[in-house]
Amino acid sequence: MATAALIIFTIVTLFAVSSLTASAETPFVVARKKASVLKLKSGAERVSVSIDIYNHGSLAIHDVSLADDSWSTDIFEFVAGNTSNSWEKLDAGSHVSHAFELESKEKTTYYSAPAVITYRIPTKSKLQVAYSTPIPALETLAEKAVSHKLDLAKKLLAKYGSHVSLVLIVALFVRIISSPSSKSSANAKKRH
Repeated sequence: MATAALIIFTIVTLFAVSSLTASAETPFVVARKKASVLKLKSGAERVSVSIDIYNHGSLAIHDVSLADDSWSTDIFEFVAGNTSNSWEKLDAGSHVSHAFELESKEKTTYYSAPAVITYRIPTKSKLQVAYSTPIPALETLAEKAVSHKLDLAKKLLAKYGSHVSLVLIVALFVRIISSPSSKSSANAKKRH
């Protein structure tokens, strides 16, 4: 009887604690950094970078600033935009985006660090910090390898492989059903 009361007390306590933490108003900042490489007709390559900042929390954040200083000026030249931006306020459930373009100066595989987002919460005086997702390695001015002859077959197989398998199974089934079995043909010969 005492263990049942202890279990019920534990469940009620956990429920009370979880409801208190669920109702607390807090921001939840998520930042996603994306980059794509575009080869120009002149032979140069442009890197387009975009950073999306989402506030998935239930409280607005203030004095939001973004800094993405991981792009080396020895390797990249800034074409459009800049690597930092700031916003006065980001409401709960909303998002902002920032984009800039770079042009590669040399052939390299480049690893960019996550962008840094700082913001203030009205209930706290300390500056809060969030980081964006990192981007995969960028290969700039790299000579693209000649695609293999099997690439098209691989893509088709990946896309339509299950359909081809189904058609082959049905065709095999029809073939088995429609062809007379050797046992039944032997029985037919014995009867005559």
